[in-house]
Amino acid sequence: MTGELKETLIEFLRKNKTLFAWSAANMPEIDPSIICHELNVDLSFKPVKQNRRKLRAKRTKAVNDEVDKILKIRSIREVEYLEWMANTVVLKKKNGKDVVCIDFTDLNKACPKDSFPLPLPAPKIDSWSLLQEMSC
Repeated sequence: MTGELKETLIEFLRKNKTLFAWSAANMPEIDPSIICHELNVDLSFKPVKQNRRKLRAKRTKAVNDEVDKILKIRSIREVEYLEWMANTVVLKKKNGKDVVCIDFTDLNKACPKDSFPLPLPAPKIDSWSLLQEMSC
């Protein structure tokens, strides 16, 4: 995306930020069953609890910071499951920053493949970067 186009898009989003729903709380009239995601897990698979992998202090901080960030915006909530436990994995991005991922290998094996996956959007936009720039 060119710099000029990016600036125009950021300006448009800033000007119209009240039109967007930033969380489920901004959409009280919409039934939660429509906006909540549920996994289609094959019940014939035995639930897997991955062995806990210990992280170094720097990586533990990266995971805690990421969890705090998404807890704060209410994108996730704390639950305790005894089954389907998945470890966090911290990877380095090209710019040197850490990115936190979840190892859903075992859970993915228990979910049937989607015959009609969503197509990838032609122009890929890093929406998280745009949101961070908008908040400036």
